[in-house]
Amino acid sequence: MKLLRVGPAGAERPVVLAPDGTARDLRPLTPDLDGAFLAALDPAALDLAALPVTDLAGERVGPPVARPGKIVGIGLNYRDHAAEAGAAIPAEPVVFLKPTNTLVGPNDQVLVPRGSEKTDYEVELAVVIGRTGRYLETPADAAAIIAGYAAVNDVTERAFQFDRGGQWDKGKSAETFTPLGPWLVTPDELGDPQALDLRLWVNGELRQDGSTAAMIFPVHETVRYLTHFMRLDPGDIVITGTPAGVTLGRPGTPFLRAGDKVALEVTRLGRQETTLGQA
Repeated sequence: MKLLRVGPAGAERPVVLAPDGTARDLRPLTPDLDGAFLAALDPAALDLAALPVTDLAGERVGPPVARPGKIVGIGLNYRDHAAEAGAAIPAEPVVFLKPTNTLVGPNDQVLVPRGSEKTDYEVELAVVIGRTGRYLETPADAAAIIAGYAAVNDVTERAFQFDRGGQWDKGKSAETFTPLGPWLVTPDELGDPQALDLRLWVNGELRQDGSTAAMIFPVHETVRYLTHFMRLDPGDIVITGTPAGVTLGRPGTPFLRAGDKVALEVTRLGRQETTLGQA
């Protein structure tokens, strides 16, 4: 099942895409795709035929999750990316947090921060939590609390991240730095989260071409691990790391600037396309 939110920023409406390609309005069931709806979601029990058909022509696509409680990031989760960053392979997941006000739609404008020297891209798989998770024991337990998956760009300002006091959150927190979507795809439709291709282009040039099969810490293990350090709640988002090919690992390649066009795709999770602006 594919879930999305369409409409002006701050006034999106929830929609489900039926297998026949028609879009169905979810507002008879929920005002939004928030944690409360995701906690009660049972894709097998949803009667799509009972929902009104809606037209998506010309509609802006927003992030497919409304008002997440937190966005949790995982760093250096691919060996090739750790190598290009000059970092050791982590013994445990590297965890950071992103403000929820970085969240934007998949095709919304990403703003290069004022004072930026090294704004960079990171195509990633995002996990959206659907049940509360505390001190989970096994990866199977973690799989049971996942509502769905989405494509995400973990935009990062490297000078803020590494050169301004060693705080990763500084480089991850600028407004618009988490474009998410277009869809939230439920686990039954996605299949194996460790068998997805991730690709990203800048101005038409392929920069990243990886697979979630290469993760150091697989999705379900990562979610299980996090629940021993924080409670995960319905609507929370976990972004799971990026493969090699970021600008940081390409000496001589210019970092992102206003006017650049970034596109990315993740298998079965759709495509993002954005043109960068200046904050």
